[in-house]
Amino acid sequence: MSNLSLLRDALKKSNTNTEMICWHSDSQVLKERLRRLEATIVPVYNETENLRRRQENIDKTMTTLDHVLGYYHISQEAEMMIKDGPEMHGLDRYLQQMDKILEALNYFKKHNQNTVELRDVAALFEQGKDCLHAEFQTLLARHGRPVPPVCILDLIGSDEELQGDPSETQMEHLPEKVIEDLSDISKWLITNGNTTDFLKNYITMRSSMLIKSLNGLKEHLKSASGTSVTLTAPHSSPALGQKFNRNKDTPGRKSIKKFARTNSRSNSIAKGTHEKVDVLVQSNVDHYLGHRRTGSAAEMIKEEQCDVDIDVYITELTALLKLMQSELQLLVQIVPEKFQRSVYDNIVQPGLDSVVNEGETLAAYSRKSIGRHEFSSVLSIFPVVKHLRSIKPEFDRNLEGCQAPTRAKLASLLSTLGSTGAKALEEFIDNIKNDPDKASNMPRDGTVHELTNHTMVFMEQLQDYVETAGAMLLMHGEQAAPSEAVDDRKSRLKLADYCTKVLSALGLNLSNKAETYSDPYLKPIFMLNNFNYILKSLKRSGLIELIHKWNKDVGMFYEEQIMDQKKAYSQSWSRVMHYILEMNEPMSSQRMSNPDAKLKDKEKQNIKDKFTGFNKELEEILRTQKGYAIPDQELRSSLKKDNIEFIMPAYKIFLDKYKKMNFTKNLDKYIKYQVVDVEEMINKFFDTAA
Repeated sequence: MSNLSLLRDALKKSNTNTEMICWHSDSQVLKERLRRLEATIVPVYNETENLRRRQENIDKTMTTLDHVLGYYHISQEAEMMIKDGPEMHGLDRYLQQMDKILEALNYFKKHNQNTVELRDVAALFEQGKDCLHAEFQTLLARHGRPVPPVCILDLIGSDEELQGDPSETQMEHLPEKVIEDLSDISKWLITNGNTTDFLKNYITMRSSMLIKSLNGLKEHLKSASGTSVTLTAPHSSPALGQKFNRNKDTPGRKSIKKFARTNSRSNSIAKGTHEKVDVLVQSNVDHYLGHRRTGSAAEMIKEEQCDVDIDVYITELTALLKLMQSELQLLVQIVPEKFQRSVYDNIVQPGLDSVVNEGETLAAYSRKSIGRHEFSSVLSIFPVVKHLRSIKPEFDRNLEGCQAPTRAKLASLLSTLGSTGAKALEEFIDNIKNDPDKASNMPRDGTVHELTNHTMVFMEQLQDYVETAGAMLLMHGEQAAPSEAVDDRKSRLKLADYCTKVLSALGLNLSNKAETYSDPYLKPIFMLNNFNYILKSLKRSGLIELIHKWNKDVGMFYEEQIMDQKKAYSQSWSRVMHYILEMNEPMSSQRMSNPDAKLKDKEKQNIKDKFTGFNKELEEILRTQKGYAIPDQELRSSLKKDNIEFIMPAYKIFLDKYKKMNFTKNLDKYIKYQVVDVEEMINKFFDTAA
């Protein structure tokens, strides 16, 4: 209660004070005093604010004046640095000074034109731009180097399938610091200098480096493959090729060489192409030389020559793609986006022109080869087209945004090579059909004709380029359908159809050639050798599976032809069999029951005539058929076995029957050959050394 009483007293005093304050504030005296105070203070405040603003304006004016005065002195202050160039003072400081000069130039253009100061600043600015341009060119020239061939080969080998991200292509064209400086200069000249002249230098130098890198790679590969084996191909048949007689004054051309294996990873792109050609050609040359074919190896093969090294060219195509991808990565870091595609377009054009020109040279040489009917030379196109088709999508992606003529270069080259290859394939069939080589160059021993050999070698080499050759025929052949999408399945079927046409033309030609033989039984030997060789080649190369996708009866057709020719050949024994098959005459049957009975003179003479005729015909057929050639050991053994099984049973019966009869006192004169002797004679067939 005591505290409550104290609180009430305090509240009462507070209310009293409040009432007193309210009374005083409402009094006229206080109000008057406040008005007088306000009238005195406000003018002082306004004057003070005006003074403050004046001071601020003076400070700003002085600052601006100092800044503007700097424009008048910038020429003298920056002249030495500008003349020295960015290399001496550092690019960052130099660009900062150029920014100040540009600022002064803009000021004088706006506020004080036609003055000495404007002319001096403008001249200094242009001099600074020239120095930056020169520094840009110097950095490119000083630090730019062609990419070493080994680096290119390593990069190609690490990305054989071309499936990697192009951004992963790593080639160090310039040091990182140099790239940063070039980028700064490039951006400043375009943004502040309002010039793109320096880009011409960039285009010239980088395109030059690209060409030097390609040329260095080519020289490296050619020097490394200087001792490689030259690609050769047989050309003695007019349907496949003829000797190229070069004048002594005609300069020699580089041979198509195998790619030197200096870097195992780089060989994966084109490896095996020419090795297989060499093996096929050499094996067939050995085939002829081993079976009494006339002429030397030098007459049966000739060196194909071309200015373009195929394997080097294939590697060059991939190297160009890698270099282009790398140049694009470098360009993005240096040149502003607005100008990147136009600059890139100009950089890559010389490289593209170089490989396109080489490809057109290859196509031109191939067309000349077609004109000379040297079709194996045209095979060099196929690995190029195959590789170009595989990497063209990468080229297309890399050239997106470039001008249409640039993007069309490789497509045009591919079309040129494709049409050349298709023409060669079509002409190949026509020349097989119209091959004039008949009696003048027919094998005297009935062995495999060179036309057959060359044709099968040619077709076997197409096995590695099934889709490529099929696509050529679909897009550029006589029945081309360019509007139709070309996929691998259609390409394989098209080539299978083509192979059946080749075989049909070859069979007809061989049949016509066989008619030139005067020996009626050498004809089936000739056809038998050729049909057997064709069938075995088709099976060995795997072409038979491809052809069966188009015509499943081809293999059976050749097997039937082989059987028919064997039957036709067996007729050569008819004159021999004529004598020993006389055992079925009635007289022979009677004498068998009583071999000791005395024979009449006529019967004795008849038996003597049989043996004499048999001996004569057997010796004659041995003499003749020793000159026949059956190169295939399996076929040769099969024919000998068939002969033995055909002759020996009949001769054994004939001999067993008549040697018991007393038809002569001089058996050795008539029974010259025992069963084992006849078998030995038959085993000497098809062998001139026997």
